Amino acid sequence: MPDDLARRVHQTAHLTGEFTLRSGQTSTEYFDKYLFESDPSLLWEIATAMAALVPDGVDALAGLELGGVPVATALSQVTGLPCLFVRKQAKDYGTCRLAEGGEIAGRRLLVVEDVVTTGGQVLASCGDLRALGATVDTVLCVIDREAGGTEAFAAIGLELRALFTMTQLKTAATPSSGQ
Repeated sequence: MPDDLARRVHQTAHLTGEFTLRSGQTSTEYFDKYLFESDPSLLWEIATAMAALVPDGVDALAGLELGGVPVATALSQVTGLPCLFVRKQAKDYGTCRLAEGGEIAGRRLLVVEDVVTTGGQVLASCGDLRALGATVDTVLCVIDREAGGTEAFAAIGLELRALFTMTQLKTAATPSSGQ
């Protein structure tokens, strides 16, 4: 099933052309995560597969705005863990919170993201969550583009767990892969 799921994720979300990534890098290929996040059956299968990667002892999932929110929500349904919805910055009205859905301080959070390239926003969000008293030691994503995120996370004591790497998706999508 992992190869089949990888092939379907690639088939659904892989685009070619010229794209500027959040990191500022340019790429001739892009994974439009909203294409797999908006497909309820595919998102459910992704969340089900990701459940095996959730570390023991996690108190809650922390889905990052915007793409990590649907993944964290689906993963919450599969695992039974509560989830928080983490903004890129705290809102300046209402509750003025960085994250909605529960308390941050004193909890071990698993940060959930859709696609990781260099990890820039994830690193900033993890720093913000830690500053608010959370323990954050692991980031879980659907796709690791293998563009430096793992190394950047390791430098601040974070482990990156990915359902798929870019290499795995490309291999699964290649007809000659024998799958």
